[in-house]
Amino acid sequence: MKVKRNDKLSLREKLYLPAIFQGLGITFRNMFRKDVVLSYPEERWELPEGYRGIPRLVMGDDNIEKCVACKLCESVCPSKAISIVIGEFRDQDMRERVPAEFQIDIGRCINCGYCMEACPKEAIVMSDLYEVATVRREDMIFDKERLLGDYERYSVDMRCAGK
Repeated sequence: MKVKRNDKLSLREKLYLPAIFQGLGITFRNMFRKDVVLSYPEERWELPEGYRGIPRLVMGDDNIEKCVACKLCESVCPSKAISIVIGEFRDQDMRERVPAEFQIDIGRCINCGYCMEACPKEAIVMSDLYEVATVRREDMIFDKERLLGDYERYSVDMRCAGK
């Protein structure tokens, strides 16, 4: 099967002037619009409703972590960024087990929020932290203390570690 091609161009198509003027028109229209650039670190990004940052663990009202080491978040994580080692709780009347180790590899985490949705105790939530940069890979692995702690302090430490 042969395809018929129109090899003959009109004078208007040969000069490319309409296409050039159309491109210039787009450029001049956008030249006088308001800037959408932020002067980042001085100006911070305003987070939209429902923003999913880095996962973090939540403490209960009794200052005990809510996580019961059911490992649902570990099994549902598509990037396999969560690892949990089950431990026993010292006070027998509270609950049977807690996570002895809870780690999230933030370098692998895709911030999907599946871990938050799978958790039956609402022990893991998505924070609003979006500044995660470091030089060393080991700094991207958040342990239980870091996940329960103050993220703002760790984000400052990670920014300083990169300098």
